[in-house]
Amino acid sequence: MCGAAGEVRLDGQAPDIRAVSAIADAMAPRGPDGAGVWSQGRVALGHRRLKIIDLSEAGAQPMVDSELGLAVCWNGCIYNYKQLRRELSEFGYRFFSTSDTEVLLKAYHHWGDRFVDHLLGMFAFAIVERDSGRVLLGRDRLGIKPLYLTEDAHRIRFASSLTALLAGGGRDNSIDTRIDPVALHHYLTFHSVVPPPRTILRGVTKVPPASIVAIEADGQGKVTSTTTTYWEPDFTRREERAGWSERDWEDAILASLRLAVERRLVADVPVGCLLSGGVDSSLIVGLLAEAGQHGLATFSIGFESVGGVKGDEFRYSDIIAERFDTDHHQIRIGTDRMLPALDGAIAAMSEPMVSHDCVAFYLLSQEVAKHVKVVQSGQGADEVFAGYHWYPPMGEPEAASLEGSVASYRKAFFDRDQSAYQALVSPGLANADDPSEQFVTEHFARAGAASGVDRALRLDTTVMLVDDPVKRVDNMTMAWGLEGRVPFLDHELVELAATCPPALKTAHHGKGVLKEAARRVVPADVIDRPKGYFPVPALTHLEGPYLDLVRDALYAPAAKERGVFRPEAVDRLLADPNGQLTPLRGNELWQIALLELWLQKHGISGSVG
Repeated sequence: MCGAAGEVRLDGQAPDIRAVSAIADAMAPRGPDGAGVWSQGRVALGHRRLKIIDLSEAGAQPMVDSELGLAVCWNGCIYNYKQLRRELSEFGYRFFSTSDTEVLLKAYHHWGDRFVDHLLGMFAFAIVERDSGRVLLGRDRLGIKPLYLTEDAHRIRFASSLTALLAGGGRDNSIDTRIDPVALHHYLTFHSVVPPPRTILRGVTKVPPASIVAIEADGQGKVTSTTTTYWEPDFTRREERAGWSERDWEDAILASLRLAVERRLVADVPVGCLLSGGVDSSLIVGLLAEAGQHGLATFSIGFESVGGVKGDEFRYSDIIAERFDTDHHQIRIGTDRMLPALDGAIAAMSEPMVSHDCVAFYLLSQEVAKHVKVVQSGQGADEVFAGYHWYPPMGEPEAASLEGSVASYRKAFFDRDQSAYQALVSPGLANADDPSEQFVTEHFARAGAASGVDRALRLDTTVMLVDDPVKRVDNMTMAWGLEGRVPFLDHELVELAATCPPALKTAHHGKGVLKEAARRVVPADVIDRPKGYFPVPALTHLEGPYLDLVRDALYAPAAKERGVFRPEAVDRLLADPNGQLTPLRGNELWQIALLELWLQKHGISGSVG
C-alpha cells in the first residue's frame, strides 16, 4: 500500500515541496491511485496511494486531523484497525473516514509513542504534531515495509524507496552516493545482506525494523533525532510451555497461523494468494479455504526449461489448486520476456538484490496485478521455522559456544572469506578487519538466544529475512501496484515460534513442526517433496545475452571509473563465468555484476573515494 515521502528542515527554512513531490512521484508505481502533498512549518509530506481500505477520498493521504493537530503519511496495512477503532471510539474519539490511516493517527494521539505496541500489521509511517513540530517515523516489527533516510546539515528526507530519494533534487541536495565500504563488505560476504541502518550508499540509511525515530527540537531549539527499538523476539523457552508435547506445539502453531492468515484478509478489494506449490504457500491456501474463501484467486509462475533445467513446479501447485478448488492462474513465461524483465526488476530494486527470485517475482507480480491488488505469500517460514540446511549443524555440540556457532554459521552462509574479499575489491575498499563476522558475533552474543540454532534463527528472522526475501517481495510487488502480505511474519506467530524447542523446528530436514501441523490441512505429496525454489533457468547459467549483459556492465566506462573491483579479479571471473560459486551456490560473477547493473541503471556515481 503506497509510497510515503517527506522532508524535515533542520535549519529553520521552509521545506522544499517541489523536491518532496518529485520523491513521491518517483514512487508512482507503488501508488497509482492517487497523490498528495502537505506542508506546514519545517515539515512537508508526500504520498502516492494504492487504494486497499476505504476506497473513498476520505482515506487519501497525507491525512490531516485538525481537531487533534496531527498529520500522517504512511505505507502498509493495520490488520486490527477495526478493533482499534472500536476501542478508540469508547475513549471518545470520532472518526471521519473508515480507513486504517485515521486509526493510526488517533492511536498515536491516545497512546503516544507506544501506540506501536497496539498495532498488528506492516507499516512505515511519518506522523507530524502541528503545535510542537515533532515528527515520529516508525517501521513495523519485521521490517516488512521499508523506510529510507538521508540527512545533512539542512534537512532530513525520507521515503519508501532509496532510489526515490535520489530523485528529489532541489536545493541543498547533497546526498553522498559514494560506496559505503562496510556495506560493500556485507553485500559481498554476508550473502548480499546489508544490515540496517546502512545501505550500499554512504549518504542513505534505513530505519531498522521495530524502531521509531523521534525528530524534535531540544531546549535550545536545535532539531535532533533519537532512534528507539520497541520490539525483539525472545528465543528463550517459556516455563508455562515446558510440558508441551509435539502435538501441543503443532496445535498452537496451526492456530496462530490460521489467525495470521485470517487477519490478512482485511481489505475493501479482493485478496489472492501466490502459490508456488511448496508447503508454505500451500498451507496458506488451505487455511484460506478453511476460512471460507471460495473461489480464491491463486497464481503460479513457470519458465521455459533451459539446458535441461526444469522451469516450473506446476505439478505441485496444481495439486493444491484442485484440492481447494481455487480460481487458479498458471503464468508461463517465455525466454523472450526474461531480459527486458531483468532490466525492469533492477529498476525496481531499492537496493541491489542478487537473488534470481527477483525477476520471477517481478514477472509474477506484473501478471497478478491484472487480477487483484492484494496477495498473501509464504515468505518467512524458512527463517521462522528453521527450513534451511545450515540450521541442523548449528545444533551440534561444536556450535554450542559463541565462537563455534559463529564459525558454523559463517561456513554455511558467508559468500567468501576475508582473503578472497580483499583479492576481489580495490585496495581502497579492502577492509583490514572483517565487519561482517564482527556483526554476526555481536548479534549472536546478545542475550535472549542461548543455543546455536536460536542465535541463527534470531539473526535470520530479524536481519537476513528483512533485507533479502521481505525486501524482494515489497520491491517486486509494489513495482506493479500489488500489495504483498506475509502471514508467516505475523509478530505473534514469530514470538510463538521463537520459544519452540529448536529440535522440533529442525526435524524432518527443516520446518519439522510446521510440516507436521500442515498434514492436517494439505496433501502429503506437497509436504514430503524435495525443497524447491523459484526456478529461473535462463539465469542459472550465465551465457548468451545474459553473459553479454554482465560483461558489458563490468567493462563499462562507469564501472572502470568507479573501480570497485580489481580488474584482474573481474577478468578471472569472466574467464569462467559459471565456475565460481558461493557456499549457497550463488554465482560470484552475477553478484558483482548485479551491483554494477544497479548502480548504472539508477545513474549512481557510487565512487569509492
